[in-house]
Amino acid sequence: MAREFQRGHKAKVSDLTAGTDLYVGVQIGGPGLTFDISCFGLDANEQLSDDRYFVFFNQPKSPEESIQLLGPQSGDTESFRVTLDRVPSTIHRLSFTATLDGAGQMSQVGPGYIRVVAGGEEVVRYAFTGAEFSTERAVMLGDFYLKDVWRFAAVGQGFDGGLEALLKNFGGEVLEEEPEVVQQPGPGTASPGFAPPPQLGAPAPQFGAPAQAPQPAPSFGAPAPAATQHYAPPPPGSTPPPAPAPSPQIHAAPTIAAPMHLVPGLVPPPAPAPYGQPQQPPYGQPPQQPQYGQGPGHVPGQTPPPGAPAPYGQRAPYGQPAPYGQPQGVPQGGGLHAAMQMYKELPTGQRWTAQNKQLVRVDLGAGGQPVLARQGSMVMYQGKVDFGYKGAGFAGRIVGNATGQEMQLMRCTGRGQVFLAENSAYLHPIELQGDGICVSAEHVLAFDESLQYEVRRIEGHGIPGGALFTMLFQGSGTVVVMTQGTPVVLPVTPTTFADSDAIVAWSAASQVIVSSQVRLRRNAYPGHSGESVNLQFRGAPGNFIVVQPYEV
Repeated sequence: MAREFQRGHKAKVSDLTAGTDLYVGVQIGGPGLTFDISCFGLDANEQLSDDRYFVFFNQPKSPEESIQLLGPQSGDTESFRVTLDRVPSTIHRLSFTATLDGAGQMSQVGPGYIRVVAGGEEVVRYAFTGAEFSTERAVMLGDFYLKDVWRFAAVGQGFDGGLEALLKNFGGEVLEEEPEVVQQPGPGTASPGFAPPPQLGAPAPQFGAPAQAPQPAPSFGAPAPAATQHYAPPPPGSTPPPAPAPSPQIHAAPTIAAPMHLVPGLVPPPAPAPYGQPQQPPYGQPPQQPQYGQGPGHVPGQTPPPGAPAPYGQRAPYGQPAPYGQPQGVPQGGGLHAAMQMYKELPTGQRWTAQNKQLVRVDLGAGGQPVLARQGSMVMYQGKVDFGYKGAGFAGRIVGNATGQEMQLMRCTGRGQVFLAENSAYLHPIELQGDGICVSAEHVLAFDESLQYEVRRIEGHGIPGGALFTMLFQGSGTVVVMTQGTPVVLPVTPTTFADSDAIVAWSAASQVIVSSQVRLRRNAYPGHSGESVNLQFRGAPGNFIVVQPYEV
């Protein structure tokens, strides 16, 4: 009976089957979607150092035929033959991927799977659905990797880019080539002995789209090549044609301004005043008084030039210094009320508003959703707001105590505004729109109740207890993340490492690997070892990590 794997599950191939001649089948599809299914043969650094081991529709096998593309059969969208004992020693990982060819995203796919068959019997299967992805256009489905012995892992990691981005991520080069026609085996070809038993009359899945013939390139997209002109020399004795007269210079003559044609009875409008100076009224009219909320020198409709000081009584734009000797946003000689203007509440009309770097306000009336916040984080509120205890339940407390990801929360409901802060930590509201982010519980201040959250395990060999843990938030809503100091956001590359005591958050599509000897957080495992934890991050372009300038 085949073993059912979930994302992240791993096992030795020898525990699944004694054979090394394996069949790998992939089933994936969606309405109107077309997929390219490939296999990358990677070296010890997980790079495509030899492009002959990139097996896809245009290169259906590796040099020694240890990896072969077989085409669709037995209900699978694509299939491969992998002979592990023939894979050269330079190849340490075989990564099976699916990329979209054309428009669409991975959240639109229907139920699919990757399976391994040995001796005609299915030994392992990893099933997935589009609900596990969002806007990705490629996905790494499963890997065979060499770690003392060959092992199989269910990956399920999405990439925002397509096949080209995936190829660049593995260190390959994209070449513009004409597609070659791959001959599929005829109907009379017998299936090899390692393949699964044929399924007669197996209907195509309902979400599968019929194969579409490639459309010809539009003629309007490329301009017609210009004809090559040939010039013959003039015959001997002939007079060459006169050289063309030089074109007159347009700006050679001075510019002359023509007088304005005035309409009788109309007075021309006055010229606009320089920034910060009031508009001069016409002769004989009294000067205009500034409107409410406008200080002297403010002219309606004028936009201050970059670097200019703010008008009297108004804040200087964010990131621009105030005039020398004047605090940011504080008018000179304005008294106590004017001095307090720079600290006044910032009404924005949005649900979440950062009042400053260390204080955030949530408007419970906007959106109508309750908010879950860290207990004791409320510093002030306005309106009718109820605060209740949010328990995690018996099972939640057990998981929280065992993983160090327990959150003591309160539930904020009603209609009003709640101001939240925690020990002068820097606060960063992050809005999720169907995507996900991983954050340790100790860095979470508050979040919308509409978000789904769970504890995620980070596997690591040699770690006491076997793993590290973090919280995964996903769905639609906002989560407020706390940091000590101003963090830095780094893109994920194959050589991105971070200390687990300084890492704050990372994109949910990133793959996390413990790369060396580790030091656990004190709240993750009792008994601090004093050793350092290094986490390696991998993922497609668009993935990121957030690191703070402080170690917990």
